[in-house]
Amino acid sequence: MRKKVVAIFGGGPSGLIAAERLSTLGYRVTIYEQMPTVGRKFLLAGKSGLNLTHSEDFSQFLVRYGASAEHIRPALQAFGSDELRSWADVLGAETFIGSSGRVFPRAMKASPLLRAWLRRLETQQGVCILTRHRWTGFEGGRPVVETSHGGEIVQCDAALFAFGGASWPKLGSNGLWAEIFREKNIEIAPLRPANCGFGTGWSDYFVERFAGVPVKSVTVTSRAGMTQGEFVITRDGVEGSLIYTHSASLRDDLETNGRAELVLDLVPGKTQERLANELARQNPKLSFGNLLRKGAGLTGVKAALVLEFVQEKNPQKLAQAIKTLAVPLLHPRPIEETISTAGGIHWNEIDKHYMLKKTPGLFVAGEMIDWEAPTGGYLLTACFAMGFAAANGIHNWLQTSTPNAKA
Repeated sequence: MRKKVVAIFGGGPSGLIAAERLSTLGYRVTIYEQMPTVGRKFLLAGKSGLNLTHSEDFSQFLVRYGASAEHIRPALQAFGSDELRSWADVLGAETFIGSSGRVFPRAMKASPLLRAWLRRLETQQGVCILTRHRWTGFEGGRPVVETSHGGEIVQCDAALFAFGGASWPKLGSNGLWAEIFREKNIEIAPLRPANCGFGTGWSDYFVERFAGVPVKSVTVTSRAGMTQGEFVITRDGVEGSLIYTHSASLRDDLETNGRAELVLDLVPGKTQERLANELARQNPKLSFGNLLRKGAGLTGVKAALVLEFVQEKNPQKLAQAIKTLAVPLLHPRPIEETISTAGGIHWNEIDKHYMLKKTPGLFVAGEMIDWEAPTGGYLLTACFAMGFAAANGIHNWLQTSTPNAKA
Protein backbone atom coordinates (compact mmCIF):
# COMPACT_ATOMS: atom_id res chain seq x y z
CA MET A 1 0.00 0.00 0.00
CA ARG A 2 1.27 3.47 -0.90
CA LYS A 3 2.45 5.54 2.04
CA LYS A 4 0.38 8.68 2.36
CA VAL A 5 2.35 11.87 1.86
CA VAL A 6 2.33 14.91 4.13
CA ALA A 7 3.92 18.21 3.15
CA ILE A 8 5.04 20.56 5.92
CA PHE A 9 5.81 24.17 5.09
CA GLY A 10 8.14 25.79 7.62
CA GLY A 11 11.09 24.27 9.43
CA GLY A 12 10.67 25.71 12.91
CA PRO A 13 9.78 23.78 16.08
CA SER A 14 6.09 23.34 15.12
CA GLY A 15 6.93 21.94 11.70
CA LEU A 16 9.80 19.76 12.89
CA ILE A 17 7.91 18.15 15.78
CA ALA A 18 4.94 17.51 13.45
CA ALA A 19 7.31 15.81 11.01
CA GLU A 20 8.67 13.65 13.79
CA ARG A 21 5.23 12.60 14.95
CA LEU A 22 3.91 11.89 11.45
CA SER A 23 6.96 9.92 10.35
CA THR A 24 6.63 7.82 13.51
CA LEU A 25 3.03 7.12 12.50
CA GLY A 26 4.19 5.82 9.12
CA TYR A 27 3.70 8.76 6.77
CA ARG A 28 6.12 9.98 4.14
CA VAL A 29 6.97 13.50 5.23
CA THR A 30 8.67 16.33 3.39
CA ILE A 31 9.53 19.66 5.00
CA TYR A 32 9.77 22.69 2.72
CA GLU A 33 11.86 25.54 4.15
CA GLN A 34 12.53 28.80 2.33
CA MET A 35 15.82 29.52 4.16
CA PRO A 36 19.15 27.72 3.57
CA THR A 37 18.76 25.84 6.88
CA VAL A 38 15.91 24.97 9.24
CA GLY A 39 15.42 26.06 12.86
CA ARG A 40 17.06 29.48 12.53
CA LYS A 41 14.84 31.26 15.01
CA PHE A 42 15.09 28.28 17.37
CA LEU A 43 18.88 28.67 17.27
CA LEU A 44 18.60 32.40 17.97
CA ALA A 45 16.37 31.68 20.98
CA GLY A 46 19.08 29.45 22.38
CA LYS A 47 22.00 31.75 21.67
CA SER A 48 22.29 32.92 25.29
CA GLY A 49 20.63 29.88 26.87
CA LEU A 50 17.74 27.85 25.45
CA ASN A 51 14.76 28.31 27.76
CA LEU A 52 12.88 25.24 26.57
CA THR A 53 9.90 25.30 28.93
CA HIS A 54 8.84 26.09 32.51
CA SER A 55 8.34 23.82 35.50
CA GLU A 56 5.42 25.56 37.18
CA ASP A 57 2.10 23.87 37.95
CA PHE A 58 -0.06 23.27 34.87
CA SER A 59 -2.93 25.46 36.07
CA GLN A 60 -0.59 28.44 36.43
CA PHE A 61 1.24 27.51 33.23
CA LEU A 62 -2.03 27.63 31.31
CA VAL A 63 -2.85 31.13 32.60
CA ARG A 64 0.14 32.47 30.63
CA TYR A 65 -1.80 32.04 27.40
CA GLY A 66 -4.49 34.56 28.30
CA ALA A 67 -7.57 34.55 26.11
CA SER A 68 -6.26 31.58 24.08
CA ALA A 69 -5.66 29.33 27.09
CA GLU A 70 -8.68 27.09 26.59
CA HIS A 71 -7.95 26.72 22.89
CA ILE A 72 -4.38 25.60 23.61
CA ARG A 73 -5.18 23.48 26.68
CA PRO A 74 -5.73 20.14 24.86
CA ALA A 75 -2.45 20.48 22.97
CA LEU A 76 -0.53 21.26 26.17
CA GLN A 77 -2.16 18.35 27.97
CA ALA A 78 -0.99 16.00 25.21
CA PHE A 79 2.51 17.44 24.77
CA GLY A 80 3.35 19.92 27.51
CA SER A 81 6.29 20.73 29.72
CA ASP A 82 6.91 17.20 31.02
CA GLU A 83 6.66 15.63 27.57
CA LEU A 84 8.95 18.25 26.08
CA ARG A 85 11.59 17.61 28.76
CA SER A 86 11.40 13.85 28.19
CA TRP A 87 11.72 14.38 24.44
CA ALA A 88 14.83 16.54 24.92
CA ASP A 89 16.35 14.05 27.35
CA VAL A 90 16.00 11.21 24.81
CA LEU A 91 17.87 13.35 22.27
CA GLY A 92 20.74 13.68 24.72
CA ALA A 93 19.92 17.24 25.79
CA GLU A 94 19.36 16.48 29.46
CA THR A 95 17.39 19.30 31.05
CA PHE A 96 17.48 21.00 34.44
CA ILE A 97 15.28 23.46 36.32
CA GLY A 98 16.84 26.84 37.01
CA SER A 99 16.28 28.95 40.11
CA SER A 100 13.38 30.80 38.46
CA GLY A 101 11.61 27.56 37.48
CA ARG A 102 12.67 27.86 33.87
CA VAL A 103 13.91 24.69 32.16
CA PHE A 104 17.13 24.57 30.14
CA PRO A 105 19.23 21.85 28.49
CA ARG A 106 22.47 21.34 30.42
CA ALA A 107 24.45 22.42 27.36
CA MET A 108 22.34 25.61 27.46
CA LYS A 109 22.60 26.17 23.70
CA ALA A 110 20.07 25.09 21.07
CA SER A 111 22.57 23.90 18.46
CA PRO A 112 23.44 20.46 19.98
CA LEU A 113 19.77 19.67 20.44
CA LEU A 114 18.87 20.75 16.91
CA ARG A 115 21.72 18.74 15.37
CA ALA A 116 20.67 15.59 17.21
CA TRP A 117 17.05 16.19 16.26
CA LEU A 118 17.74 16.66 12.55
CA ARG A 119 20.00 13.61 12.53
CA ARG A 120 17.17 11.49 13.94
CA LEU A 121 14.55 12.95 11.59
CA GLU A 122 16.56 12.46 8.42
CA THR A 123 18.61 9.36 9.18
CA GLN A 124 16.34 7.29 11.38
CA GLN A 125 12.85 8.45 10.40
CA GLY A 126 13.28 9.22 6.73
CA VAL A 127 12.00 12.79 6.81
CA CYS A 128 13.00 14.70 3.69
CA ILE A 129 14.05 18.32 4.37
CA LEU A 130 14.15 20.58 1.33
CA THR A 131 15.69 24.00 1.95
CA ARG A 132 15.51 27.03 -0.35
CA HIS A 133 11.97 25.95 -1.25
CA ARG A 134 9.70 28.96 -0.82
CA TRP A 135 5.95 28.48 -0.73
CA THR A 136 4.26 30.97 -3.06
CA GLY A 137 0.59 29.98 -2.96
CA PHE A 138 -1.68 27.47 -4.68
CA GLU A 139 -2.25 26.29 -8.21
CA GLY A 140 -5.24 24.14 -8.99
CA GLY A 141 -5.73 23.80 -5.26
CA ARG A 142 -2.24 22.37 -4.73
CA PRO A 143 0.59 24.10 -2.83
CA VAL A 144 3.32 25.59 -5.00
CA VAL A 145 6.96 26.16 -4.04
CA GLU A 146 9.57 28.24 -5.82
CA THR A 147 13.00 26.63 -6.18
CA SER A 148 16.19 27.45 -8.05
CA HIS A 149 14.71 25.51 -10.95
CA GLY A 150 11.38 27.37 -10.98
CA GLY A 151 7.95 26.65 -9.56
CA GLU A 152 6.89 23.17 -8.48
CA ILE A 153 3.44 21.90 -7.55
CA VAL A 154 3.55 19.83 -4.36
CA GLN A 155 1.64 16.57 -4.54
CA CYS A 156 0.49 15.52 -1.07
CA ASP A 157 -2.40 13.97 0.81
CA ALA A 158 -2.37 16.64 3.53
CA ALA A 159 -0.36 19.75 4.29
CA LEU A 160 0.68 21.61 7.42
CA PHE A 161 1.64 25.28 7.39
CA ALA A 162 3.92 26.33 10.24
CA PHE A 163 5.52 29.55 9.05
CA GLY A 164 5.60 31.54 12.28
CA GLY A 165 4.60 35.17 12.65
CA ALA A 166 6.40 38.27 11.37
CA SER A 167 9.24 38.81 13.83
CA TRP A 168 12.87 38.49 12.74
CA PRO A 169 12.08 38.26 8.99
CA LYS A 170 15.78 37.78 8.18
CA LEU A 171 15.44 34.38 9.86
CA GLY A 172 12.43 33.43 7.75
CA SER A 173 9.35 34.59 9.67
CA ASN A 174 8.08 37.41 7.49
CA GLY A 175 4.30 37.06 7.70
CA LEU A 176 3.89 37.15 3.91
CA TRP A 177 1.68 34.06 4.08
CA ALA A 178 -1.15 36.11 5.57
CA GLU A 179 -2.23 37.79 2.34
CA ILE A 180 -2.50 34.50 0.47
CA PHE A 181 -4.67 33.05 3.22
CA ARG A 182 -6.85 36.17 3.28
CA GLU A 183 -7.48 35.65 -0.44
CA LYS A 184 -9.02 32.32 0.54
CA ASN A 185 -11.41 34.11 2.90
CA ILE A 186 -9.52 33.01 6.02
CA GLU A 187 -10.04 35.55 8.80
CA ILE A 188 -6.71 36.83 10.08
CA ALA A 189 -6.10 39.31 12.88
CA PRO A 190 -3.37 41.85 12.07
CA LEU A 191 0.09 40.72 13.17
CA ARG A 192 1.33 42.84 16.08
CA PRO A 193 4.49 43.03 18.21
CA ALA A 194 4.63 40.67 21.19
CA ASN A 195 7.38 40.12 23.76
CA CYS A 196 8.68 43.49 22.70
CA GLY A 197 10.54 46.47 24.04
CA PHE A 198 9.12 49.99 24.01
CA GLY A 199 10.26 53.43 23.01
CA THR A 200 10.39 56.23 25.58
CA GLY A 201 11.43 59.85 25.63
CA TRP A 202 14.73 59.64 27.52
CA SER A 203 16.73 62.82 27.87
CA ASP A 204 20.04 63.01 26.02
CA TYR A 205 21.88 62.99 29.35
CA PHE A 206 20.12 59.82 30.51
CA VAL A 207 20.80 58.00 27.23
CA GLU A 208 24.43 59.07 27.24
CA ARG A 209 25.00 57.71 30.73
CA PHE A 210 22.75 54.66 30.97
CA ALA A 211 21.99 53.09 27.56
CA GLY A 212 22.73 49.38 27.92
CA VAL A 213 22.59 49.42 31.73
CA PRO A 214 20.36 46.83 33.49
CA VAL A 215 17.84 47.94 36.10
CA LYS A 216 17.82 45.13 38.66
CA SER A 217 15.50 44.07 41.49
CA VAL A 218 12.51 46.19 40.60
CA THR A 219 8.80 45.47 40.35
CA VAL A 220 6.62 46.30 37.36
CA THR A 221 2.85 46.64 37.66
CA SER A 222 0.40 46.62 34.75
CA ARG A 223 -2.97 45.09 33.93
CA ALA A 224 -1.04 41.82 33.63
CA GLY A 225 -0.31 41.96 37.36
CA MET A 226 2.84 42.59 39.38
CA THR A 227 6.18 40.91 38.79
CA GLN A 228 9.72 41.43 40.03
CA GLY A 229 12.87 41.12 37.96
CA GLU A 230 15.09 43.26 35.79
CA PHE A 231 15.11 45.05 32.45
CA VAL A 232 17.58 47.00 30.34
CA ILE A 233 17.74 50.65 29.36
CA THR A 234 18.21 51.11 25.61
CA ARG A 235 18.94 54.24 23.60
CA ASP A 236 15.32 54.26 22.50
CA GLY A 237 13.57 52.94 25.59
CA VAL A 238 13.33 49.69 27.57
CA GLU A 239 13.57 45.97 26.87
CA GLY A 240 14.23 42.69 28.69
CA SER A 241 12.39 39.78 30.27
CA LEU A 242 10.52 41.88 32.83
CA ILE A 243 9.24 44.18 30.09
CA TYR A 244 8.21 41.24 27.89
CA THR A 245 6.07 39.83 30.71
CA HIS A 246 3.95 42.99 30.57
CA SER A 247 4.33 43.84 26.89
CA ALA A 248 0.90 42.58 25.78
CA SER A 249 -1.02 44.76 28.23
CA LEU A 250 1.24 47.77 27.63
CA ARG A 251 0.89 47.37 23.85
CA ASP A 252 -2.88 47.08 24.14
CA ASP A 253 -3.02 50.21 26.32
CA LEU A 254 -1.10 52.13 23.67
CA GLU A 255 -3.41 50.88 20.93
CA THR A 256 -6.60 51.54 22.88
CA ASN A 257 -5.80 54.72 24.78
CA GLY A 258 -2.87 56.17 22.88
CA ARG A 259 -0.78 56.11 26.03
CA ALA A 260 0.77 53.64 28.47
CA GLU A 261 2.98 53.86 31.51
CA LEU A 262 5.59 51.47 32.86
CA VAL A 263 4.92 51.61 36.62
CA LEU A 264 8.07 50.78 38.61
CA ASP A 265 8.70 50.07 42.26
CA LEU A 266 12.40 50.83 42.60
CA VAL A 267 12.64 49.58 46.20
CA PRO A 268 10.27 46.58 46.44
CA GLY A 269 11.81 45.55 49.76
CA LYS A 270 10.54 48.65 51.59
CA THR A 271 7.05 49.90 52.29
CA GLN A 272 6.13 53.38 51.20
CA GLU A 273 5.66 54.43 54.83
CA ARG A 274 9.12 53.24 55.85
CA LEU A 275 10.67 54.91 52.82
CA ALA A 276 8.94 58.21 53.59
CA ASN A 277 10.19 58.10 57.18
CA GLU A 278 13.76 57.46 56.08
CA LEU A 279 13.60 60.31 53.59
CA ALA A 280 12.13 62.65 56.21
CA ARG A 281 15.10 62.02 58.53
CA GLN A 282 17.58 63.43 56.01
CA ASN A 283 19.03 66.95 56.04
CA PRO A 284 16.68 69.10 53.91
CA LYS A 285 19.71 70.89 52.46
CA LEU A 286 20.97 67.71 50.74
CA SER A 287 21.07 67.70 46.96
CA PHE A 288 18.43 65.59 45.27
CA GLY A 289 21.01 62.93 44.36
CA ASN A 290 22.33 62.69 47.89
CA LEU A 291 18.80 62.60 49.29
CA LEU A 292 18.03 59.58 47.09
CA ARG A 293 21.28 57.88 48.07
CA LYS A 294 21.05 58.42 51.81
CA GLY A 295 17.28 58.28 52.27
CA ALA A 296 16.29 55.61 49.74
CA GLY A 297 19.52 53.79 48.97
CA LEU A 298 19.20 54.68 45.28
CA THR A 299 22.29 55.24 43.16
CA GLY A 300 23.27 54.86 39.54
CA VAL A 301 20.53 54.10 37.06
CA LYS A 302 17.77 53.86 39.68
CA ALA A 303 18.55 57.32 41.03
CA ALA A 304 18.79 58.63 37.47
CA LEU A 305 15.33 57.22 36.68
CA VAL A 306 13.87 59.20 39.57
CA LEU A 307 15.73 62.35 38.52
CA GLU A 308 14.46 61.87 34.96
CA PHE A 309 10.81 62.17 36.00
CA VAL A 310 10.57 63.59 39.55
CA GLN A 311 11.50 66.96 41.04
CA GLU A 312 9.52 66.57 44.27
CA LYS A 313 11.61 66.46 47.50
CA ASN A 314 8.67 66.24 49.90
CA PRO A 315 9.29 62.92 51.74
CA GLN A 316 5.74 61.59 51.35
CA LYS A 317 5.40 62.50 47.67
CA LEU A 318 8.93 61.39 46.82
CA ALA A 319 8.37 58.02 48.53
CA GLN A 320 5.19 57.54 46.52
CA ALA A 321 7.02 58.43 43.30
CA ILE A 322 9.83 55.94 44.02
CA LYS A 323 7.32 53.18 44.76
CA THR A 324 5.15 53.95 41.71
CA LEU A 325 7.48 55.62 39.23
CA ALA A 326 5.54 56.08 35.98
CA VAL A 327 7.70 55.93 32.84
CA PRO A 328 5.66 57.07 29.80
CA LEU A 329 5.88 54.68 26.85
CA LEU A 330 5.57 56.01 23.31
CA HIS A 331 5.33 52.91 21.08
CA PRO A 332 6.29 49.24 20.86
CA ARG A 333 9.48 48.41 19.03
CA PRO A 334 9.00 47.54 15.32
CA ILE A 335 7.54 44.10 14.75
CA GLU A 336 10.65 42.86 12.93
CA GLU A 337 12.67 43.42 16.12
CA THR A 338 10.34 41.62 18.50
CA ILE A 339 10.71 38.10 19.90
CA SER A 340 7.28 37.01 18.71
CA THR A 341 4.02 38.31 17.28
CA ALA A 342 0.39 38.39 18.27
CA GLY A 343 -2.41 38.13 15.72
CA GLY A 344 -2.81 35.60 12.95
CA ILE A 345 -5.46 33.10 11.91
CA HIS A 346 -8.53 33.33 14.15
CA TRP A 347 -9.35 30.31 16.26
CA ASN A 348 -12.84 30.19 14.75
CA GLU A 349 -11.23 29.30 11.40
CA ILE A 350 -9.65 26.16 12.88
CA ASP A 351 -11.22 22.94 14.09
CA LYS A 352 -10.08 21.07 17.20
CA HIS A 353 -7.51 19.18 15.11
CA TYR A 354 -5.87 22.39 13.79
CA MET A 355 -7.40 21.96 10.33
CA LEU A 356 -8.70 25.01 8.49
CA LYS A 357 -12.47 24.54 8.31
CA LYS A 358 -12.73 26.13 4.86
CA THR A 359 -9.92 24.08 3.32
CA PRO A 360 -10.06 20.42 4.40
CA GLY A 361 -6.66 18.79 4.38
CA LEU A 362 -4.78 22.00 5.19
CA PHE A 363 -3.61 22.41 8.78
CA VAL A 364 -1.86 25.22 10.65
CA ALA A 365 0.20 25.43 13.84
CA GLY A 366 2.38 27.76 15.88
CA GLU A 367 2.60 31.53 15.58
CA MET A 368 0.45 31.61 12.44
CA ILE A 369 -2.53 31.34 14.81
CA ASP A 370 -3.86 34.28 16.85
CA TRP A 371 -2.33 33.70 20.29
CA GLU A 372 0.60 34.96 22.31
CA ALA A 373 2.54 34.06 25.44
CA PRO A 374 5.41 35.59 27.40
CA THR A 375 8.98 34.38 27.27
CA GLY A 376 10.04 31.93 29.95
CA GLY A 377 9.45 28.76 27.94
CA TYR A 378 5.73 29.31 27.38
CA LEU A 379 6.02 30.44 23.77
CA LEU A 380 8.27 27.57 22.72
CA THR A 381 6.29 24.91 24.59
CA ALA A 382 3.06 25.90 22.84
CA CYS A 383 4.74 25.87 19.41
CA PHE A 384 5.86 22.28 20.06
CA ALA A 385 2.47 21.32 21.49
CA MET A 386 0.50 22.73 18.56
CA GLY A 387 2.78 21.07 16.00
CA PHE A 388 2.30 17.75 17.78
CA ALA A 389 -1.47 18.29 17.97
CA ALA A 390 -1.69 19.21 14.27
CA ALA A 391 0.23 16.04 13.39
CA ASN A 392 -2.30 13.98 15.32
CA GLY A 393 -5.05 15.92 13.57
CA ILE A 394 -3.57 15.07 10.18
CA HIS A 395 -3.35 11.41 11.15
CA ASN A 396 -6.98 11.43 12.29
CA TRP A 397 -8.13 13.11 9.08
CA LEU A 398 -6.16 10.81 6.77
CA GLN A 399 -7.50 7.75 8.57
CA THR A 400 -11.14 8.84 8.37
CA SER A 401 -11.37 10.81 5.11
CA THR A 402 -10.67 10.50 1.41
CA PRO A 403 -8.21 13.35 1.23
CA ASN A 404 -7.06 15.38 -1.73
CA ALA A 405 -5.22 18.17 0.13
CA LYS A 406 -6.71 20.78 -2.17
CA ALA A 407 -7.22 24.32 -0.95
